[in-house]
Amino acid sequence: MSATDEIEDSSAPLIEHLAELRTRIMWSLLAFVVCMVICFSFGGIVLDFLLTPIEKTMRDLGNPNPVMQYTAPQEYFFTLVRISMVGGLALAFPVIAYQMWRFVAPGLYKSEKNAFLPFIISSPVLFLLGAAFAHYVVIPLAMNFFLGFADLPSYFAAMVLGDEAASEGIEIVFNGKVNESLDITLKMIVAFGLCFQLPVLLTLMGKAGLASSRGLRATRKYAIVGILTVAALVTPPDVVTQVILFAAVYSLYELSIFLVMAVERKKDEQARADGIIGEDESLFDIDEEDEA
Repeated sequence: MSATDEIEDSSAPLIEHLAELRTRIMWSLLAFVVCMVICFSFGGIVLDFLLTPIEKTMRDLGNPNPVMQYTAPQEYFFTLVRISMVGGLALAFPVIAYQMWRFVAPGLYKSEKNAFLPFIISSPVLFLLGAAFAHYVVIPLAMNFFLGFADLPSYFAAMVLGDEAASEGIEIVFNGKVNESLDITLKMIVAFGLCFQLPVLLTLMGKAGLASSRGLRATRKYAIVGILTVAALVTPPDVVTQVILFAAVYSLYELSIFLVMAVERKKDEQARADGIIGEDESLFDIDEEDEA
């Protein structure tokens, strides 16, 4: 092992490590609080942005002046607090990740640092991609399904009874509550953002030797069942949204197989360079007898 690949020398006792951890946590909390205050200052703008899909859907369904309401004096305030907490965590994530990295980096080999750093960068990027996919694609489809569903009974009644008979009775309209509408939006954004972390998780497991491309291919059927279950739990109860989440996450699962294969090829190249295996051999080949 080369000198540049050795663990950084550190004779700090446990109490100094705990003191450093406390410092890193304090800086992370400070960054979170500052970012939360900033998000709260622009909470109304952020709320309008998050409710854009439902506003557009309401306009498309014939409501020229969409209105959202709150029914408790404190409801709007705590809605902004929720937005501020989620937004503050998102804005402060680079600072939090940097502080945690500075704490664990001295205990890593140089090769381990080079291996983990790309994942620290790609993780928030994938989360933002998942959140954007949810906000611009999935949520509008879900809102169209839920709000458009209310018009179906009137449509079928008009077909069977005629327009005049169908127009009689109580008119059912949507009076949206701010916190409930925001709840659906935030849940789907967080759910898709987390699901988009799948390539990062599986590739890290591949680097650690906890997963292999052969094993991921062999467990496809179990992955399909698992992804369908997660899609049913984290999305609203409509088939369209669940199918979209399943298609997105399963595509990421297949992408993860190729990423793990790339990790395995790199390990094989290093093993051949070190003389551990031959040119035609692989660390990840499994004999039929071993499989049996």
